[in-house]
Amino acid sequence: MSRIGKNPVRLPKGVTANVSGQTVKVKGPKGELQVTLPVEVAVEVGEVGVTVTPHKQMERAAAMWGLSRTLVNNLVVGVTEGFSQKLEIQGVGYRAAVQGKNLNLQLGFSHDVAYPIPAGITITAEKPTQLTVAGIDKQLVGQVAAEIRAYRKPEPYKGKGVRYADEYVRRKEGKKK
Repeated sequence: MSRIGKNPVRLPKGVTANVSGQTVKVKGPKGELQVTLPVEVAVEVGEVGVTVTPHKQMERAAAMWGLSRTLVNNLVVGVTEGFSQKLEIQGVGYRAAVQGKNLNLQLGFSHDVAYPIPAGITITAEKPTQLTVAGIDKQLVGQVAAEIRAYRKPEPYKGKGVRYADEYVRRKEGKKK
């Protein structure tokens, strides 16, 4: 029995949820999101909130139960609070700036990297070396942060590159003389 799946997803004031087939649509103050859940689970909207139950006593149904409840919960949190991911840029001359609908990154290459900001995502540069990726879709926020980090991952000798704010980079010892 799933400890996560058995708890209903509570809907705060101002948030509505609609279920049609396996698609759950959630509307709130920040926008509207939807997710299509696997066929092994059933979704219902009640007085308590959105409840997810497995169809059959199959191993896959038990595995999809907690996942489906978490996906619905991420929709509710996204339309009420939103999600954000902080990135830090470390290295001499490494910096970032938001210019219109592009993120301009200077990461030690012979050219600047222009990253087009996708719809539904806002990127702010508090400092030239600190970025915040924010949006209502948790998956899209994480994907954009991972794509920006992939341009120059932190290297283990000097720690230069783009890293998550809470990421610990394991440092290696350099050459010995």
